[in-house]
Amino acid sequence: MPKTLTSVLLLAFSVLLAACNASNVKFSIVSGSENTVLEPIVQEFCSKQGASCTFAYEGSLDIGLGLQKPGGVDQDAVWPASSVWVDLFDSGRKVRNLTSIAQMPVILGVRKSKAAELGWVGRQVFMKDILAAVKDGKLKFLMTSATQSNSGASAYLAMLSSALGGREVIEPGDLDKPDVREAVGTLLQGVERSSGSSGWLADLYVDSVRQGTVYDAMWNYEATLKETNDKLRQMGKEPLYAVYPADGVAVGDSPLGFIDHGRGADVEKFFTDMLAYLQSDAVRKRIADTGRRLPLGGPAIQATAEPDWNFDPGRLVTSIRMPEPAVIRKALDLYQQALRKPSLTALCFDFSGSMEDQGEKQLQAAAQFLFTPEKASEVLVQWTPSDHIFVLPFDSAVRDNFEASGDPAGQSRLLAAVAEQHAGGGTDMYACAEQALQKITATTDLSKYLPAIVIMTDGRTEGSADMFLNQWRNAPVRVPVFGITFGDADKSQLDSLAKATSARVFDGSGDLAGAFRAARGYN
Repeated sequence: MPKTLTSVLLLAFSVLLAACNASNVKFSIVSGSENTVLEPIVQEFCSKQGASCTFAYEGSLDIGLGLQKPGGVDQDAVWPASSVWVDLFDSGRKVRNLTSIAQMPVILGVRKSKAAELGWVGRQVFMKDILAAVKDGKLKFLMTSATQSNSGASAYLAMLSSALGGREVIEPGDLDKPDVREAVGTLLQGVERSSGSSGWLADLYVDSVRQGTVYDAMWNYEATLKETNDKLRQMGKEPLYAVYPADGVAVGDSPLGFIDHGRGADVEKFFTDMLAYLQSDAVRKRIADTGRRLPLGGPAIQATAEPDWNFDPGRLVTSIRMPEPAVIRKALDLYQQALRKPSLTALCFDFSGSMEDQGEKQLQAAAQFLFTPEKASEVLVQWTPSDHIFVLPFDSAVRDNFEASGDPAGQSRLLAAVAEQHAGGGTDMYACAEQALQKITATTDLSKYLPAIVIMTDGRTEGSADMFLNQWRNAPVRVPVFGITFGDADKSQLDSLAKATSARVFDGSGDLAGAFRAARGYN
């Protein structure tokens, strides 16, 4: 056989072998919700390689806690919004080749007419201006939980930095200063709705506009505000005006990192090839077109500025310096324990006959998690004395109602009350929702709380939602109704209730306590 032909055949065989190897790769990524818009770009690469790629979307805290587990996360790669969460939780250094894909400042998007009313259009805005608007009752905003989501943590750390006069580094002792606590606590009183997901929060804003409820503002990524305004423009609605706090913002570096589960060199090579693809000029241009800023290095590429809402990804922003991991952890504890807006939560616990045996055991275990401060604080969802909690066990009717503040003694009383309940009877979750709403709306100083109803049930309910929804529409505040489901629960009715009240349903089939923890991030 001629030498040239032999070479061609060997080359063809090697290409075919590489394709076969790639086609055997199954690769999974756990990512922050802000990357949903980038998933199609990754899937295109996977398709070209003949590989199967899957995404799981979780909050920053979930990703961090996964890294903290002995076995680490189950996926082959992590893609949080910021390397802060890897630094904070990856003590075993499981993440390798962590590489920034984009730069995402967290800024404040203010309804344009509201920004004009506040005199913020066309001028620099400082955090003190935002604080003054909140104190005067002229501004409320949406913001993710600082202990669950990177965008909320970023906004919160920028507030702390501003309260310290733009100090280059936040030190542990700074968090004990009364004036700092007062300024940041007052700013956080502006929170009108919270969540554990930046993407979900943006969807909430758009869906609420569609339904006729318009919020003043939202803290979120610069790129997420662009995505939100693109949708608002299509609807013919008013955009959010981009406010870049002049005294500093936190910037997420969107890092993608590899987790070696011992599946062989082919898997790690697939990851490094993926990184190379994402860093190629053509793909960088596509990433920039989404409104994301690109890491330094390579040609300067950015999305087109949109002056009508002050969007400018080429604008220089003052970036705060991220504190050391131990200081961030202390700051997050401070947020959860003292500075966040207090929760007003009504918990409807389903003790109907269908919950007998396993369901009842799961429910009691979830209550143990919720009302044991040491357990809840491990994942930064502990209650505080400023919180107010109602517990309403129900079957075909509400059996009783118990209430307490979130101090340890109050939690202990609620836990004891739940322990006395046993499964039996029919099911009517709507009757419980009605009483829960009555309890919430009768609360004095309602405006100082973030209210929510959480229904934990197997979803097999009697009754109709009509009476509750009529009551809900006439209530003085919009109270979201979250659902938490069991094993083979029927989600349809809970989904309908959550959609009607701008909330969501959490799957508790595999980890009921984890579902409660996730729900707490929204309240």
